[in-house]
Amino acid sequence: MAQTLTNLKPITLEKLWQAQPVSLGALPLGATLFDPEDLTAVPPLARRYLRWAIAHRTTLASAVRLHMHGTIKLGDKWHRFTGEEVIRWQRGMIWRATTWMQGLPIFGADRLVDGVGEMRWKLLGLLPLMQASGEDVARSGAGRIQGEAVWLPSVFCSSEIAWTELNESQLQADFTAFGEPAHLTLTLDAQGAIQQVAMQRWGSPEGGDYHYDTFGVIAEATGTFDGYTIPTQIRAGWFFGTDRFESEGEFFRCTIDRACYR
Repeated sequence: MAQTLTNLKPITLEKLWQAQPVSLGALPLGATLFDPEDLTAVPPLARRYLRWAIAHRTTLASAVRLHMHGTIKLGDKWHRFTGEEVIRWQRGMIWRATTWMQGLPIFGADRLVDGVGEMRWKLLGLLPLMQASGEDVARSGAGRIQGEAVWLPSVFCSSEIAWTELNESQLQADFTAFGEPAHLTLTLDAQGAIQQVAMQRWGSPEGGDYHYDTFGVIAEATGTFDGYTIPTQIRAGWFFGTDRFESEGEFFRCTIDRACYR
């Protein structure tokens, strides 16, 4: 199942964070301040979400750095973890984490940067337990970043986002990022706060061939950092919206302790 990884030295999390900001669509992120009055072209439900997520005159960021902790399901058991992630829009993301099995630390990293995706987990940081790379890993990573755009709400200010109101509480955002089409369904409360995110993501949740399957996130708490209000306590997994989500698909629960934007 694992594929051979290249010997090229990949960009580090710190260098991805320090990389130059980029533009998204018609918006030069990092140089524009958010103004709700500029949202006249988007549907009312999208305006409600963006006004909830971004404070007036907040600089539109192109990157977020997240510090988190939680539990991750490996096999049929849950293990606690601590982690850090950088998402830099139009470049990619790097997530690194430490978990423990029988008291021994396991160091892991998921990444998709400039179209190259890979995953590594090593016992004591030395002995490989899992590693994979290639097109399927990159496509799955693209889906991950697209769903995690709710941690970087400024990307939804782009004119390249096509919004559709599905009903009084659900909104669909259609766009293409990291080479993959995205169709995110956001479920909002009356104030515009995100309650759920659902999408079709490329992956192999049952261990066979890669294919599109339903992936989703439940937001159980929110918090505000640097003018951005985001989900801070989430549950995520495959088979979202079915009975299989809790029994088979859910594999990630985390709390965001800190978020920084630039």
